[in-house]
Amino acid sequence: MTGEAAPGPPGGLAAHFQQLYYTSCEHGLTGFSGFQFNAVSPNVSVETRNAVEALAGYEPPRSMVESETPELLERCPVNLCYRPYDPQGRTATALSVRYVGRDSARRFGNYFAHALHSENFPAACGGMLGIELWDSPVWAGAASPSTEIPALAATPPRGTLGAGAVRDFVRAHPHAERLPELLAAAFAALTEHGSVVLVDDSTDRIAHWFAAVSYLLPPPLARRLSFATYVFRPARSRLHLIGTVPEAQLDFGTDDEAAYTVFDFSRGRFPEVAVPRLVPLLTRIGVGSVRPVWSWAADYVHGREETPDDWHAPVAAAAASGGIALTGADVRAVIGWLPDAGHLGARRAAVAADLHRKHRDLDGDQLATLSAAAKAGGDLSTHQEIEGKLHASRMRAHMTGAEDATEPVPLTGPAERERATALWERLLRTEATTARQRVRLLLWAQGARLAPAPDVVAHETLALARTLLGSATPGPGLRREVTELVRGMPRMREALAEAVRETLERRDGQEQLFTQFPADLLGERDLRNRPLLLEYHWRARAEREPARTVEIMFAILEVRGRTSPDAELLGGLWRHSSRTWTHREALRIARGLTGSGHVDEAVGEWFDRAVNQRIDHEPDLTACLELCEALSSPGCFAWLPPTAQERVRIILELDRALRAEREATELARVFRAPGTALWTAPLALRRYRLVPAMLALPVDIGRLRGEFPDFGHSLAEQYLTAVRRAATGGGRIDDVLLGHVAAVATLPTSTGRLPQAQQELVLEIRGHTGRYWRTADLKRLEAAVRPHLTSLADFYRECAEARLSGTQKLARKVRLPRRRGSDGTPGEKKGR
Repeated sequence: MTGEAAPGPPGGLAAHFQQLYYTSCEHGLTGFSGFQFNAVSPNVSVETRNAVEALAGYEPPRSMVESETPELLERCPVNLCYRPYDPQGRTATALSVRYVGRDSARRFGNYFAHALHSENFPAACGGMLGIELWDSPVWAGAASPSTEIPALAATPPRGTLGAGAVRDFVRAHPHAERLPELLAAAFAALTEHGSVVLVDDSTDRIAHWFAAVSYLLPPPLARRLSFATYVFRPARSRLHLIGTVPEAQLDFGTDDEAAYTVFDFSRGRFPEVAVPRLVPLLTRIGVGSVRPVWSWAADYVHGREETPDDWHAPVAAAAASGGIALTGADVRAVIGWLPDAGHLGARRAAVAADLHRKHRDLDGDQLATLSAAAKAGGDLSTHQEIEGKLHASRMRAHMTGAEDATEPVPLTGPAERERATALWERLLRTEATTARQRVRLLLWAQGARLAPAPDVVAHETLALARTLLGSATPGPGLRREVTELVRGMPRMREALAEAVRETLERRDGQEQLFTQFPADLLGERDLRNRPLLLEYHWRARAEREPARTVEIMFAILEVRGRTSPDAELLGGLWRHSSRTWTHREALRIARGLTGSGHVDEAVGEWFDRAVNQRIDHEPDLTACLELCEALSSPGCFAWLPPTAQERVRIILELDRALRAEREATELARVFRAPGTALWTAPLALRRYRLVPAMLALPVDIGRLRGEFPDFGHSLAEQYLTAVRRAATGGGRIDDVLLGHVAAVATLPTSTGRLPQAQQELVLEIRGHTGRYWRTADLKRLEAAVRPHLTSLADFYRECAEARLSGTQKLARKVRLPRRRGSDGTPGEKKGR
């Protein structure tokens, strides 16, 4: 960072200082008058002389150039310059440069520089920092009559600066609060890049600021800190700290501005500087107290620290060991550093114990780190104490549902589990005040694999179960947690079953308890040895799963040791089903009860209601017929009351008629038998199956014409609509369909025996067949209708003939004087 060449190793002892005088004189090493080395110690290398000459340049402030009296010269700025050449600060040069006014030729601008150079500067200086040579008696002020001066073997005397004096100076300075930013800038110059320029009214004040920075810096960094207390043109220097006075020229170029951070204490102008977390700790310790901390810190560093963040944790740990209070940021830094601080050995446990003892507001993660550090350092007592606090904190967080709550992890160590169990039992007794808190504690014990005493678990789970059964509807969170607890803790399921039993025995009317939370969490295995509870459980399950009600009924009968359900059981299981089985349920029950011997009277009544329930779809009708077929068997028929037996018999007879009858009109007559229209199944057979069955059978045209008015409105509409659909569908016209079309076409439309809508259907069928049926089919239709309606037969004949000669011929020749329908088809003659 200096820009100057590093000097080579000199001769002599490395722990000694070589001395060099540089000034404008008549007698020196060059043999000419002018600026030159006036005198040097033996064996000083050329590299060392070049380095000193580069540092020794001096330009006085303009107002002081012509100073020549001792008083004026004393007021001129003094440049104490320090320049290390290696990262450890071993090889370094310090020099003091003073303005001396005129040279031997009486020209102004002369200065005298006395330099001390050593290959082991810390040892040669007795451990002093370069800044502590400020105003030291070691510095010469005049040229030597000889060109050779001895090396300095003794430690140079300390100057006027010291920790106490610097502390008092900073405290008294009007801008003392800027020390943290100045220190942060020095850190940045050392570890990143750039230089810090400090402006103040005198170089003595500048030296005090430099000393404050040097004392607060970690000693290895302080020995690497290069500085000059006075440079008239700071832009020409690349040292870390550059001092100057208000008269100096701060003429930084555009490219250089970013490289220089200027603190103008004279004018009160300061930059914005990011302050690392270490800096507040150091400035809080203070210049006057920091040196012992650096001594303590030697036990905590590993030697590779560079940045302020690297130094923060070990310095904080050292400060804490000396009784200095740490802030939250300091504590976090130390805790974050401990896992990788294996170089501390047993001292790591001491740091953890100290932090745990002094800081009681640490969170779970921080405590876990301290616990691990104590264990790694061999302090099992502190480790166990922190683990106990951790368990308590985690349990409480889990119990109260805190945002930072974590899920429990299994505890494997017997001693750790024993301590955690004792703590858990204490929290359960003293702090868990609500059902949800007790549930969460039980879940924590389950997740951590604790082994509390069986009597404690039995007592707590039973008390919790009683509370839950007696509470109002829980929220979704508690429901989820109780479900998890009951699923994973057998003892909780036993306690819940016992609490349910108590409730059922203590209060009547609690049969639906298993439909409520949390009793509905119990399963069949939990109630295997409790028949009454098992039956109630099944009843509640039937409400939740109606499709399993029949299966559940037979399970209850098996537990009861009975073969038939009674009215109470049936009403309880199907209480939300309008007290009616579906056809499929009734069929399953009929098959399940077959061969059971005696069946309760209520069963027959339930079968009767099932048979006669509303049928809205074809699949329901199929199921009803299957049920009636099953109930007609000898074993089942006897269960039914007489009315139900008659109902089943008639339904099956109607169903057989659909398959057995050979003529359509006769089939329709069967469905007009008295009473059949009052029941749901006959009505459904009429709605869904009668008309398709009729259309599949031959029809007696004359009989249908005579009995059609007795069909009833619904059947008549269905039949006419079906015939129209078949007649106009464009398919093959077989003899059966032809018969139905002929029967419908010959129905009377002028006598008023048919409603208007039915007359229109008949006329539509006549018109469509006349216009669109093939000629051969028309002739067959003509032959079929002629015995019953001659005028219609003539119409079909004319349509067929016209088809042969074209539609125009049809329009000329068809001149029927008789009444025609709205679509042009003929009406029928009276009496026919």
